[in-house]
Amino acid sequence: MSSIYEKYGLKQVINASGRMTILGVSTPSADVVDTVKYGLNHYFEIKDLVDKTGTYIAGLLGAENAVVVSCASAGIAQSVAAVIVKDDRWLLDNLHTAALTVPHEIVLPKGHNVNFGAPVGTMVALGGGRLVEAGYANECSAEQLSAAVTPQTAAIMYIKSHHCVQKSHLSVEQAASVARKHNVPLIVDAAAEEDLQRYYQQGADLVIYSGAKAIEGPTSGLVVGKHQYVEWVKRQSAGIGRAMKVGKEGILGLTQAIENYLTREKESGAQMVEKMSAFIDNLNGLTGVTARVVWDAAGRDIARAEIHFDEAAIGQTTGELVQALKEGAIAIYFRGYKANEDIVEADVRSVTPEQLNTIFLSIKALITGAKQA
Repeated sequence: MSSIYEKYGLKQVINASGRMTILGVSTPSADVVDTVKYGLNHYFEIKDLVDKTGTYIAGLLGAENAVVVSCASAGIAQSVAAVIVKDDRWLLDNLHTAALTVPHEIVLPKGHNVNFGAPVGTMVALGGGRLVEAGYANECSAEQLSAAVTPQTAAIMYIKSHHCVQKSHLSVEQAASVARKHNVPLIVDAAAEEDLQRYYQQGADLVIYSGAKAIEGPTSGLVVGKHQYVEWVKRQSAGIGRAMKVGKEGILGLTQAIENYLTREKESGAQMVEKMSAFIDNLNGLTGVTARVVWDAAGRDIARAEIHFDEAAIGQTTGELVQALKEGAIAIYFRGYKANEDIVEADVRSVTPEQLNTIFLSIKALITGAKQA
C-alpha cells in the first residue's frame, strides 16, 4: 500500500519549528491513537462523556472542573462568551444579534494582544467581547491593568506565550490579585505551556491549553478552572460552541494524553542541548553560519539552536535560504520569528538526530550552491 505522502502527492516534513499548527502540531503516542480509534468506533451520550471526562481531568489536575474543547482558540472564544452570557438563556441565543448591556469588555495587557496564527482580538470578538488594552506594548504593571477595569469589564485576560512582550509585564499572580480586587474572573491562555496546574494554582479562574502541543494529544483544547465558570463554558455548546464542537474521539484522546503527560518522563532542556550539540558544531564549521544554544523566551525548559546567517558570506538572504529549505524535496521548517535579524531557531523536540544531520547537509548544499553561482 502506498504511503499517504505518495497517495496525495504530499511532501515529507522535518519539523524544526516546534509544536506548530501549520505542520500538524505533534504526534500522539500509540495508546492515545488507540483511544481515539476506540472513541470513533463507539457511541456515547455526549453530555455524559463531557461531564465525566471533565471531572476525571479535574481530579488529575487538582482543579474544580474541566472541559475538553476543539482547540485553544475555541477555548478563548468560549471562555469569553461564558463570562459574558453566564446563565442568561436569551443572551446564549442572541449573543451577536443585539447590543450588549451586560459587562462584555475583556481587559488584557497591550503587549499580550498578539497574533498567534490568528489575532487574540478575533477570538475575543467571537465570544462577544470587546478588547480593552491596558498599559503599553513594552510595559504593563498591576496598577495599569487595574486602571483599565470598569463596570463594563467581564474579565481580565492574560496570554502566557513566547509571542507576547516579556519585559516589564506583570505576572499571572499579580493579574490574579487585580482580578480579585475588582471581583472579575481571570482567564489565562496558556496554549503551549507545559505546566497544567501552575496558573490555576496562582489564581486564574479559567486556564486554556492546546491539547495537541505540549500534551501531545489529538487536535483539541482544554479549559480548566473554577466549577461555575467551566459550567458556563460547557453551556456554549448550545451557543457559539456549536460551530467549534469537539468529537468524542478528541475528548477521549485528550483525556488519555493528559494522563500520560502527568506520568511520563519529559525530555529536559539539558537533553535537548545534548541532542543538538553535534548539529551546532557542524553548523559552526560552515563559513557565514554561527550557531548557539538559546532558551525559551517564555521561561519553559526548552533549549533551541539559534542559527545566524551572514548574508554577505553565504551569498543569499536569510529569507531566501529559509524559503529554499521549505521548497526542498523534504520540506524543512524553522522558527522564523527573527528572520528579519538574519536569525532562525531550530526546535529539536520533534526532530531525530538523523533529521538534524539532513538539515545541516541541506543548509551546507544551499550555501555551497549560492557561492558557486
